Amino acid sequence: MATRLPLLDDVLRSVERRYRLPSAPHFSRQALESNPAAILAIAIEEARAATADGEMPSRTTKRHFLESLSRIIRDAMRAEQGDPAFQAMVLQHQTAYVREYASLAAHADKDRRLVRAAVNAVAHPAKQRLASSRRQAEALAQLHELASSSSWKELAEEARQAVELSDIADDPSLAHGIARIRDEAALERLQRLKDLAPDELIQRYLSLRDRNGPRSGSAGAAAQGSASRRRGAEVEALATQVLQALALRLGREEGSTDSYRVVTSLRVPASIPGNAERAKSEWDVVLLRNAKESSDSVSREGERNKDVEGDRENREDEENSKASPAWDVLLLVEAKASVDAATTDLPRLLRGLRLLSQADRNTVYSFETEQGTMRLRGASLCELNPDEAGVQNNAKLKSTVLYFCDAPAETTPRLLSPATRMQLLSAQSSLEFAGKLALGQETSPQDLEPVWQELLESPRWLAVLHQYQALHQVRELMVHADDLMAAIQP
Repeated sequence: MATRLPLLDDVLRSVERRYRLPSAPHFSRQALESNPAAILAIAIEEARAATADGEMPSRTTKRHFLESLSRIIRDAMRAEQGDPAFQAMVLQHQTAYVREYASLAAHADKDRRLVRAAVNAVAHPAKQRLASSRRQAEALAQLHELASSSSWKELAEEARQAVELSDIADDPSLAHGIARIRDEAALERLQRLKDLAPDELIQRYLSLRDRNGPRSGSAGAAAQGSASRRRGAEVEALATQVLQALALRLGREEGSTDSYRVVTSLRVPASIPGNAERAKSEWDVVLLRNAKESSDSVSREGERNKDVEGDRENREDEENSKASPAWDVLLLVEAKASVDAATTDLPRLLRGLRLLSQADRNTVYSFETEQGTMRLRGASLCELNPDEAGVQNNAKLKSTVLYFCDAPAETTPRLLSPATRMQLLSAQSSLEFAGKLALGQETSPQDLEPVWQELLESPRWLAVLHQYQALHQVRELMVHADDLMAAIQP
C-alpha cells in the first residue's frame, strides 16, 4: 500500500465513533431487569470468554442464559405483542402439512416459471398461429390461458385431454410437448400447494407471515425492496460526498489536484487469485491515491514475467499505463443504512479483504467502477489482509476500512444481533419449548439446556458464541456522516 499519510491517519484517529461499544458488555441492574435480550448477550459473551480461557462457564452464566432465552421465547409467543415470524415457524414445526406447504411455497416461483415455460414451448400465441387446425389452435389457446391464470388443476386436466386429441396425436412433436406439461413435477407441486391453501392452520400460518411483512414476490415486497434500495443509494451518495471532501483536503495539503480520487461500486476482477466464495466482490466507495505520488514503485519487470494466458489483461493495461495511471487503495468505505446491516455484512467484508490481499504484489489489476476502469497496484492490495495482526486487533482495520452510516446512535444499544436471536429461536429445543407454550403445557428453562450445549460445543454455533465480539468490531469500524465530515474539515 502507499505510504500512510499523516493527515489521513489523524482524521481516522480523531473521528468520533459514536456507535462504539465497550469491549465487554455491561448494563445497569435496572436496565437488565426489563431486557432479557441484553442478559442473553452478556451470558453468551461470558461463556465465550470462559471457553477462550479454557474454562467452563459458571453456573450463574448458564442460568442467566437459560432463563433469558426462556423469557424471549415466551415474549415472542404472546398473541398480540409477540413475534409473528417466530409464531409461524413454531406452527410449521408442529404440523406436518404446514411444513409441506411452506416447503412448496418456497419453490413456487421457480415451479411457476417451469410450467409456463413448458406451456409456452408449445402453446405461445405465436405457436397457436401455426396450428394445423382450428381444434388444435383452440386446445393450445386453452392451455396458455390456464397457465396464465394459474389454474393448475385445470391445466393438468386439459393437458391430459389435449394429448389424446387426434389433431395433436398426429403431430408427434406437439404431442410430446403437451405430454411434458402433463407429466411436469412442478405442475403437481403447484396443484398440491393450491389444494393445501384453504386449510385453517395454513391460513393462520399465512396470516402470521403477512403480519411480519409482505410476501415474497408480492407488490408490497417489491415496493419495500425499492424503498430499501433508494435508502441504500442515499447513504452511498452521502458517503461519496464526504470522501470527496477528504480527497480535496488531502490534495490541498500536498498542493496537487489530481493525486487523489474517489470511485464508487469498485468490482473485484476475476484475475485476482484466491477464494472468492462468499467474499465481498463490490466495494461501495473507495479513496485512491495516484501511485506516482507513493514512495513505492510499480515493478514492471514482474508484470512482464507473468504467465501469458493468465495475465493478458494486465499486460494490456501495462501498454496503456501512460494514458491510464496506476492507483493505490487508501480507504475502503461501506455505506450502511443501519448498524444491524453492517453487523450482518462483517464476515463478507473480512473475506473480501482476504481476497484482495491475495493479489500479486508486482501486478497492476483492472477494476471496473462507476467512473470507468481503474488500474490498482497489487502492492497496495496485498496490505489489506485483516489477519496479519488478527481480526480482533482493530487498529489496522480502522485505518483502511470504514462502515459509513447516517442513522442515529441508539440510547440503549441492542447487544443481541437479529441473526443471533433468530438462530437461538430456530433451535430444535427452542421450537419444542414454544410448541409446549402454544399447547398450554408446562415448561421449564431447563428444557432449553440442549441449546446451551450446542452453543458451547457445535462449530455451527461459533458465530453466535462470538456475536458480541463481531458487534463490537463493527461498531469500532463505523462512523457517522456528520462525525467524519467534522474530522475532515480543518
